[in-house]
Amino acid sequence: MTELLLLIVVALVVIAAATLLGPRLGIASPLVLVAIGVGASFLPVFAGVRIEPEWILAGILPPLLYSAAVSMPAMNFRREFGAISGLSVVLVVGSALLLGLFFMVVIPGLGFAWGVALGAIVSPTDAVATSIIKKTSVSKRVVAMLDGESLLNDATALVVLRTAIVATAASFSFWGAVGTFAYSVVIAVVVGLLVGWLNLAVRTRVTDPTVNTVLSFTVPFVAAVPAELLGASGLVAAVVAGLVTGIRAPRELSPQNRLSDSQNWRTVELVLEGAVFLTMGLQVKEVVTQVQEDHAGVGNAVLIAAGALLLTIVVRAAYIAPLLGILGRRSARTVGMQERLQGMQAKMATPEGTQETFAELNQRGPRRQPTARTLEQFTRRVTQGLADIEYFRSSPLGWREGTAVVWAGMRGAVTVAAAQTLPEDTPQRSVLVLVAFVVAALSLLLQGGTIGPLMRLIAPKPDATAAAETQAELTRLMELMRTAAQTIPEPPELTGPPAPEQFAVSKNHRLEVLHAQRSALLDARDNGTFDADVLADMLANLDAAEIAIDLRGKLADTN
Repeated sequence: MTELLLLIVVALVVIAAATLLGPRLGIASPLVLVAIGVGASFLPVFAGVRIEPEWILAGILPPLLYSAAVSMPAMNFRREFGAISGLSVVLVVGSALLLGLFFMVVIPGLGFAWGVALGAIVSPTDAVATSIIKKTSVSKRVVAMLDGESLLNDATALVVLRTAIVATAASFSFWGAVGTFAYSVVIAVVVGLLVGWLNLAVRTRVTDPTVNTVLSFTVPFVAAVPAELLGASGLVAAVVAGLVTGIRAPRELSPQNRLSDSQNWRTVELVLEGAVFLTMGLQVKEVVTQVQEDHAGVGNAVLIAAGALLLTIVVRAAYIAPLLGILGRRSARTVGMQERLQGMQAKMATPEGTQETFAELNQRGPRRQPTARTLEQFTRRVTQGLADIEYFRSSPLGWREGTAVVWAGMRGAVTVAAAQTLPEDTPQRSVLVLVAFVVAALSLLLQGGTIGPLMRLIAPKPDATAAAETQAELTRLMELMRTAAQTIPEPPELTGPPAPEQFAVSKNHRLEVLHAQRSALLDARDNGTFDADVLADMLANLDAAEIAIDLRGKLADTN
C-alpha cells in the first residue's frame, strides 16, 4: 500500500514538472512524459507492468472527451460539422480499409479482417495528443476541426474494430455493419441528450459549488455506461452530454458553480492526460519483450509501423486536399448570399417586416399565420446565416491551414490501449500490439515534436487589419453590454446616511444589470455574431464581477 501511494505521489510530481518544464525546453509535455515512462519501464519496480486497456477506454477517455466537449464553442462545432463528420467517419473508415490491405500484404498470414482491425486501431487521431496543437499559433477554424474530429473519431474506430473482429469469426455483412454503426450513434446521441438535460436539471438545484462539481464528475460515466450497455458508443454519449452542458450551463448554473467546475476539471484533465502518456511509456518494455518471446522480430514490426504511419499521413493529406476545396467553394456560395441576407435583415427591423419577409420565403407553404416563436426562430436563422458568412469570410482555409490539419493528426495512448483489447487468439497479437505502439510513439515524436516549429514557420505575419477587426469587435461587444445595461431601470435614490437597505438595493441593481448583460452575450453566442474566445473572456469577467458582489454582500452581512 505504501509503495502504491508513493508511486501515485511521484507520478503527480512528474506530471506537474513535465507540464512546467516541457515548454521551457521547447518540447511538448506529452513527449516528456512518454520519455519518462519509457525510462521508468526499465526499472525493476515496473517489470512486467501491464495497464488494463479498459481503464483508458472506459475510465479515462469519457471524462476527457466530456470536458473537451463542455469547453468547445458549440457554434464553431456546428459551423465545421461537415468537415468534422467527414474527418471522424469517412476518413477513419477509409484509412482503416486501406491500412487493412497494407497490413494484409506486409504481415504474412494476417488476413484482411485482422488487417482492418489493426487499421481501425491506428486510424483515429488522439484527443489528448492533439492538445499539442492548441499551444501553437494555428487558426481557430483548424482548432475547431481538430477538436471536433478527436471528439468523435475514437467512437468510429472502436465500432470498426468490433465489426472487423466479428467478421473474422462469422460472415460479414456490409449493410449489417452500417446498421450497427447507425444504431451505435443514434442511441448514444439520445442517451447523451437525456443525461445532459438531467445533469443540468439536478445541478441547478444544488447551490454548494463543491457538491455541484462532484456531481459533474459523474456525468461522463452516467452517459457512457448506459450507452455501452445498450450496445451504443459510450464515448459519443459522453461527448453529447458535454456539448449540452457547455451550451446550457451559463444560463442554468451560477457563476460560483461554473468557476468551481472549470478549475477542478482543468486539474482533472492535467492529471488524466499526464497519466495517459506516462502509462503509454511504461508499457514499452513489456510490449517489446513479448514480441521477442514470440520470435516475431522487433525490427520488422518497427518497419511496418513506420510504413503504416507514412500511409496514414498520405491518406490524410489526400483526403484533406479536396476537402479544403469543397469547403472553399461552399464558403464562396454562402458569401454570395450575404447581400440578400443583409437586405432581409434590414427589412426585418419591424415586426411587420419580419412577417412580410417570412411570408415571401414561404409562398409555396401552407397559408398559416406564423407564431411569435416561429418568427423569432426565423429571425435567428437569418442572423446566424450572416454571422456564418462573416466567420467563413474572415477565416479562409488555405494551404497553411491544410498543412496544420494534416500534420496535427497525431496518434497517442488510445491507440495502444485499443490494440490491447484484441482477443488473445488474434494471429500474431504481440506484433500487432507493438505495431500500434510504435505508430503512436513515432507519431508523437515526429509530428508532435515538429508541429510547433512548423506552425511558427508557416504562420502568416500579424497585420494591422486583423488588429483593427479585433478592436472593432470589442467595440461592438461593449456597445451590446451597454445597451443591455440600459434595459434595467436605475434604482430609486435613498436619502440619509448609508444603511443596509441602500447596499441591498445597489447590490440587487448591479446583479440585475449583470444578468441582463450575460443574457445578451449568450444570445450573441447562440447567434454566432462574435468571436467565441472574445465572448468567453467577457462572460468570465461578468462571472468574476458577480462573484465579487456576492462576496462583498456576505462580508457586509457578517459585520
